[in-house]
Amino acid sequence: MQAEKIWQSALGELQIQVSKANYNTWLKDSRGIDYDNGVFTVAVPSAFIAEWLKGRLYSVVRRILSTITGKNTEVVFQVQAVNRDPVTGKDKLMPDGGTSVKERPAASRINGFNTKLTFKTYVAGDCNLLPYTASMEIAENPGGVFNPLFIYGSTGTGKTHLLHAIGQAARSRGVNALYMSVEQFTNEFITAIRNKKAEDFRNKFSKVDILLLDDIQFLSGKNQTQECMVHIFNDFLADNRQIVVSCDRPPREIESLNARLRSRLEGGLVADIYPPDHKTRLAILALKSSLIQTRFDDDILNFLATNFHGSVRVLEGALIRLSTYSRMNDTTLDIDSVKKFLNDMIAASRQNSGHYTAAAVINAVADYFAVPPDDITGKKRDLKTSRARHIVMYLLRQQNHTNLAEIGRILGNRDHSTVIHGYDRIAMNIGSDSQLSKSIEDIRLMLKSRGST
Repeated sequence: MQAEKIWQSALGELQIQVSKANYNTWLKDSRGIDYDNGVFTVAVPSAFIAEWLKGRLYSVVRRILSTITGKNTEVVFQVQAVNRDPVTGKDKLMPDGGTSVKERPAASRINGFNTKLTFKTYVAGDCNLLPYTASMEIAENPGGVFNPLFIYGSTGTGKTHLLHAIGQAARSRGVNALYMSVEQFTNEFITAIRNKKAEDFRNKFSKVDILLLDDIQFLSGKNQTQECMVHIFNDFLADNRQIVVSCDRPPREIESLNARLRSRLEGGLVADIYPPDHKTRLAILALKSSLIQTRFDDDILNFLATNFHGSVRVLEGALIRLSTYSRMNDTTLDIDSVKKFLNDMIAASRQNSGHYTAAAVINAVADYFAVPPDDITGKKRDLKTSRARHIVMYLLRQQNHTNLAEIGRILGNRDHSTVIHGYDRIAMNIGSDSQLSKSIEDIRLMLKSRGST
């Protein structure tokens, strides 16, 4: 059980550091099965995967596991297959050519759905309210109102979670829901073409009531697959059967997309999810803490919510890492040890969220509050200008990790204490002032869309 929890924490971080395609190909089906005397054993389904991980990701995996466990840890990738015990009838894990070593844990997927990704484990906020509400409606009344539902947003904002939640809620009511990644859809279609069974592939969807397709951006340039999907979509829409699609961008921005397919995707509800604000991040942390039965002080949760603001997946990964370390070492973490322990994750999170020039930050804040940039760096002290200036201080410190003296120089040679005061005004109120939190998230989105780095 300890090895499994450690590996789940490691996978959370690996999802951040490797591409989605590499994660799904090489890491998705791996499991932590043993941790003893500084050696961590990871079970993988084939020798090819074991060799790839050993050759390409060994040092990354070793570093992450050493950080989580707090000890220098070696990694072994062990090939294991599944066999059935003739006496108990239960699945057993089998090393290649060897004997059974332990029972396979209960499956976390049923009918292709991740049982952890439900509406009960999804936190709704301003950032995702429209797609969340639409998803709830679809689970209750598929094909009725929003068809298709197109959900888009950046990585780690909860799109896949909603697709799995819809599917499981619908299936609990006897509705036949099918979840597929577009990668899986494409691979099955290509196999069907090669085997001259294209019609059988299309017929696979004839009894499906809700089709849930993840990461449709990967259809870009796949003309034959797009044509097949157009025909399947037409069948669904003609029968008032539900389609739900996720993507990392709106339909109009998907390159090389069939015009008819784009038209179908834009014909229903197009709803975006943006990264959660501070209040929603705190709610996510509270829910996840209860699910993993770990309690942290409010100042620690606030620290996590402040420093991990781009991806829910990264936020949860930080929480799981703390929980795993605390349990393994039977210790209660304080805020200082948390800061030190998560230093590498915070640095990676900042790097992934983008480092913006001071001018870009000032211009974005100026545009948001409709004040001249020169006023922010100047001596004006009216309420709106002061608030804008304090937010610039906060973003330069939090987003760019700029030192206080440099922030003071950038903002008209203000002294150290003035910068501390301005930063603290924002940092202390961001958790309780929903409008302030929303303003900062909106400005971050402006910076990301402008790409000013």
